[in-house]
Amino acid sequence: MKRARIIGTGSYLPETIRANSDIEKMVDTTSDWIFARTGIEERRIAADDELTSDLATKAAERALEAAGVTPEEIDLIVMGTITGDYPWPATACIVQNNLAAKNAYAYDVSAACSGFVYALSSASDFLQAGRGKKALVIGAEILSRIIDWTDRNTCILFGDGAGAVVLEAQDTERGIISSHMRSDGSYLDLLYQPGFGAKHPASQQGLDERLSFLKMQGNEVFKVAVRSLTEVSQEALAANDCTVEDVSLFIPHQANRRILEATAKRLKLTDEQCFINVHRYGNTSGATIPVAIDEAFRGGQLKEGDLLLLAAFGGGFTWGSTLIRW
Repeated sequence: MKRARIIGTGSYLPETIRANSDIEKMVDTTSDWIFARTGIEERRIAADDELTSDLATKAAERALEAAGVTPEEIDLIVMGTITGDYPWPATACIVQNNLAAKNAYAYDVSAACSGFVYALSSASDFLQAGRGKKALVIGAEILSRIIDWTDRNTCILFGDGAGAVVLEAQDTERGIISSHMRSDGSYLDLLYQPGFGAKHPASQQGLDERLSFLKMQGNEVFKVAVRSLTEVSQEALAANDCTVEDVSLFIPHQANRRILEATAKRLKLTDEQCFINVHRYGNTSGATIPVAIDEAFRGGQLKEGDLLLLAAFGGGFTWGSTLIRW
């Protein structure tokens, strides 16, 4: 059976750490309040001269090195991001140029925090269809530039980072078993960035109204996120005649610890089955899952033959799950 198998992983987090104690000085909050509400202790912030393409390129280089693959061998680059270097062209094209991956075609996927699982599903489908042998899938964000650092409800949650995996089409039982993607645009107003697109082009009025910053109704997002993550995870298991007990490791989108714990409880997963690193990096949107995969693999928490379950939820609303035999 031909499947897309992960043969290399990589991640990159900016050097600057912004701890809860730093945010205490910016808005009316306390370090203890932030941790109790989110489980986050600190997050990484990109330097002023760092671009999303820079973070993505560094993560990609590490994934390629781990896979023993040269940039010229890559046939496809798919990148999940909502904070690209430009509105267009695709930041994946900039990464392609940075890597000198001259044989690859490249495009971005805009699915917010679900961006990586959407990109992974897309790349896997191309490889399984024979549209290439190797693909580079990236999730990268600089969310610090679309966060209102005077808004206590959002600025405590988000950070910057990038993660990447190299996929190879192989005749094997290992690799991506199935992906399950969902969306519901009726929830738009609960989590989105109002400007500056075609509806609200860049203007002084838009700047004054702070339309370039992310807007979120956290309590409502929480309810839908937990339900959706649970249901789409159960869907992936049921589609493959698997049970929760078969899962070696569950890597959900690292939104905040309350969402992760509520989802794990509904799925009846043990603490040992769940990978959590949100306390160190915060919510890095499309980067959270590939960063976690890289850390879990390099840390020895993923071994050959393990059953890995991914689940993500993001603005749109979008959500999805992927089941992988490592």
